Amino acid sequence: MAGAGVAEAQHVAIDRVWPDAASDLDDDALVAVLREPVLRVNFVSSVDGAATRDGLSGGLGDAADRRFFELLRRVADVVLVGAGTVRAEGYGPMRVSDASVAWREAHGLTPHPVFAIVSGSLDLDPASRIFTEAPIRPIVVTTPGRDVAPFAEIADVVETGVGERIDAAAATEALRARGLAHILCEGGPHLFGSLLAADVVDELCVTLEPSLEAGESRRIAAGILPAPRELELVHVLRSGSTLLLRYARDA
Repeated sequence: MAGAGVAEAQHVAIDRVWPDAASDLDDDALVAVLREPVLRVNFVSSVDGAATRDGLSGGLGDAADRRFFELLRRVADVVLVGAGTVRAEGYGPMRVSDASVAWREAHGLTPHPVFAIVSGSLDLDPASRIFTEAPIRPIVVTTPGRDVAPFAEIADVVETGVGERIDAAAATEALRARGLAHILCEGGPHLFGSLLAADVVDELCVTLEPSLEAGESRRIAAGILPAPRELELVHVLRSGSTLLLRYARDA
């Protein structure tokens, strides 16, 4: 999920099935409807609801998923990811493709999105390439009382919440206060669940992969909601038997 296979994915065809049919959409057509300053969450899932294969979401994604994944990053001000997902999926420094860099600079954005990593326990290595090779200064979101001194020179630190539990609403507002209005969350399930519980999620993109995984894989969201969140279907894209679905919160 950290950008592997982008070159291959750039050549895979993606068609729009709904609301209006269109074939082999180019990048500009795909990103044109993704530029609103929203908090958007992106996941991949098998048909039977598995969020991972062999413990990794990257194991499920195909070339179409990787292409759309890159385009979601292309338009984002900041990419928000939980520390557990960063470790499990092997994230490196937050970099987008050369084509995305060119698009971003032409549209007045930084060459790469800001990387915001959430860790209530601050279980992060300040010597990681994520920090030492970051093209844009990252943000660390943690809870008050942690030893943030090792990160002072390499990242901005946002402290919010209690114990090891982040205040998702306050964290979101802190990002927006920095001018990072277009937020892309790439997981994991616990971070998605906390954002849902705080009622700050505007959109959800789900790539539905044509596979049955069975087993005991996690769902894309974890945690407890006081009531289900109703969503409205915005678009259906298709690449072969893979569906790329986009939902918005039901007004």
